[in-house]
Amino acid sequence: MAYRLGINLGFAINRFVEPEEWARIVAEELGLNYVQFVADLLNPFLPAEYVDAQVGRVKECVERYGLEVESVFTSAFTRVNHLMHPDDQAREIWLDWFKRLLDIGAALGARNAGSHFGILTVKSNENTHERERLVEQGVKGWQRLSVYAKELGYKELLFEPMSVPREMACTIAETRELMDRVNADAAIPMKVCLDVGHAPHPDERDPYKWIEALAADSPVIHIQQTELHKSNHWPFTRECNAKGIIDAKRVVETARKAGCEDTLFAFEISHREHWDTDGLVVSDLKESVDCWREHIGG
Repeated sequence: MAYRLGINLGFAINRFVEPEEWARIVAEELGLNYVQFVADLLNPFLPAEYVDAQVGRVKECVERYGLEVESVFTSAFTRVNHLMHPDDQAREIWLDWFKRLLDIGAALGARNAGSHFGILTVKSNENTHERERLVEQGVKGWQRLSVYAKELGYKELLFEPMSVPREMACTIAETRELMDRVNADAAIPMKVCLDVGHAPHPDERDPYKWIEALAADSPVIHIQQTELHKSNHWPFTRECNAKGIIDAKRVVETARKAGCEDTLFAFEISHREHWDTDGLVVSDLKESVDCWREHIGG
């Protein structure tokens, strides 16, 4: 499948929640074919009959506009502790939640699914024994999900390296360690959803080092414009590109050199709900697509 250009649907949350609308925008205004569906658009905690009806509605819309739901992921409102929650019962609830999310993704034809690895509370993170206990619970949780995902036909599960230690994978070494621990007993591979703009450990803030190290293990790569030491999730507009450190050509060339042969480069761009920016979302996304299109044709 090689390199594909697509979009994470986080931009649509609370703005374009109607599948007919976000599908039309992605296909007709942005000219993209691939999407990463997000749980915040259809939360598995909602009643099953409603979820089933909405899945049917989404399927109809993506088919109408020739889109492919390649991936399903958590997003802003579901950035929670989930598989590393300190409460045992809460972790089991979230495990079931993920199974329902996998059901949604499978019905939409997704080939992979994921989230952040898990988030520790401040208290848990400060206790060495408790931290390791919950990390191990997270590893086991993902391994259990891998069995369920395999039965549904998924190719891999994904986790996203985050920016602070308690949100996990804020260094390249820790990212590899977590991946290896899950894959020691996983039914399908656990891989990475790399984000080129995350600002992790102070010693590892060069995004191109992360691409060199992990792009080959990243079936989805989130792309955003940002400044060094931040994760702005800016669009790739002329104004933002003048200040930002993410260069499309360099990202693609670095990924190729790293041995990345097949990945979805998915825009993950966020606009704050502000009087001056809310009406610019679609035009900023269009400009971002134009910026990347010459480097990724699909």
